[in-house]
Amino acid sequence: ATVIAVLGVFWTQAFSYEIYSLPGTNGDYVQQTVTISNELHIADIHVHAGMCSSDTIFDYKHGYIATRLFSRRACFILKMEKGYIPELEEIGRLAYEKQMMNKMFSQKNLWLQYEPSDSIFGEIKEWLIFGRPIEKLCKGVPIYKVRKVEGAIRAGGCAKAGILGILGISICGKINI
Repeated sequence: ATVIAVLGVFWTQAFSYEIYSLPGTNGDYVQQTVTISNELHIADIHVHAGMCSSDTIFDYKHGYIATRLFSRRACFILKMEKGYIPELEEIGRLAYEKQMMNKMFSQKNLWLQYEPSDSIFGEIKEWLIFGRPIEKLCKGVPIYKVRKVEGAIRAGGCAKAGILGILGISICGKINI
């Protein structure tokens, strides 16, 4: 019995997840779930909002963020850079605070832009770079590499994703005139 108890403690520590169920902003009917795996260095965000649903993975081990927008049937991938993406521990702390207080709003917003005519379908070389969790999320749909832009983009058709009320991500197509 002692061996089973010790194994149970090690199993729990090896595969622990923090799961937060967060309310939407402004009293809307958006459900979002944040799952954090400190062992895998991943935060997985599911936003359930009908046609505006998305899944986002923050993969700190490989250094990429991937967002799959279900309405656009596409994945958008960004290379992480220090300074504007919260650390994994901070995401957990902010998710906990938002879950408990229900009225916490972050000033962090990330504006990303992609070239609509420049998509790829992931192959082995991309999946080795992006990692297995992003491969599971994005395999079979077009992938767009996005870049961070300063300030709001004045274009219609931007999609919202990320962790609503903590780190907003707006993904906008580049318009060439």
